[in-house]
Amino acid sequence: MMLPLLRRLGARLFAAVRRRLAPTQSPEERYRDFNVRYFSGLHEQERMLADRPRMEFYRAAIQRHIQPGDRVIDLGTGTGILAALASRRGAARVYAIDHSPILKHARTLAAANRIERVEFFDTHSTDFSVAERVDVILHEQMGDGLFDEAMMANVSDLRDRLLKPGGLILPSRFEFFCEPIKIRDGRHVPFIWELEVHGYDYAALERHRPQDPDYYHLRSSDLALVEHFLGEPAPVLTIDLHTVQEAELPHEITFTRKVVNAGRLDGYAVYFRALVDDDLSLGSGPLDPGRAPHWGFRVLRTDREDFAVGDKIEVRLTVGRWADMNSWRWSHVKRAGGTSAVGEADGIVSAR
Repeated sequence: MMLPLLRRLGARLFAAVRRRLAPTQSPEERYRDFNVRYFSGLHEQERMLADRPRMEFYRAAIQRHIQPGDRVIDLGTGTGILAALASRRGAARVYAIDHSPILKHARTLAAANRIERVEFFDTHSTDFSVAERVDVILHEQMGDGLFDEAMMANVSDLRDRLLKPGGLILPSRFEFFCEPIKIRDGRHVPFIWELEVHGYDYAALERHRPQDPDYYHLRSSDLALVEHFLGEPAPVLTIDLHTVQEAELPHEITFTRKVVNAGRLDGYAVYFRALVDDDLSLGSGPLDPGRAPHWGFRVLRTDREDFAVGDKIEVRLTVGRWADMNSWRWSHVKRAGGTSAVGEADGIVSAR
């Protein structure tokens, strides 16, 4: 009887110590812990595998750009599907890296499917090394906000240490969008201080605005949520992982949209597009009927303001850390009856 009791007490003590130590973890360490838990679940893997646009994009990219005899790193292999596609394409060796318990299933699946020339490594990519540099880094490290799965840090680390000069990153080119939107009236949920319910006015709560940054984010993958963009969408940031350095990313982006669809500004839809070739891309936009459905888009919520056709929205996005969306802040200025061209986007940044 004493042994089980001691085990329970030990487990409680260990959990208490972890809770005490957690606040001292760096943001990167906290994300790694979350990443291990999140991607070890089968349901998240199911959602990615059932995402047909995602899987077709990667199949086509591998068929076009991985050559027989290539040595490939599959960063964040998950169930090993991309490593398997690279092997079947003729890769001489695939190094499949993951630090999640999902790796045991990847090994089982590779054996069951008779996949050859794939080695699995149970480690974080920053701790992985190989004697000979590789031809290709294959990855799917994009988060809902593009940067929030540590894509920049992890891919650039492998690129600088282990990719041959002239080697290939799949995918490497990305467009980042932050578009003013109107949400459908039946789905719109205002801030509580904007509400009046049967004559009961909530305006007094405006001085008690929540300080939790996450309160101002809305996560969705619902194609019926957004009614329209207020302006013509255009990327506000472009990157190429072959050359970009994380330290080069701007901490402030300003851009302008001329309103071509009148309506209420409810926030900014954050989404991305990944490009391999001009005719091969993958997007997560809220109005894209061919969007990859397992990614959500984020809505950065704003106080209500109505815009007419011809008005201009001048937007400022400031970023503490691109990988931490809770460090992002945003604001806008309304300019009535602007005369700039449709789709104008001042301050677009290309980080290469």
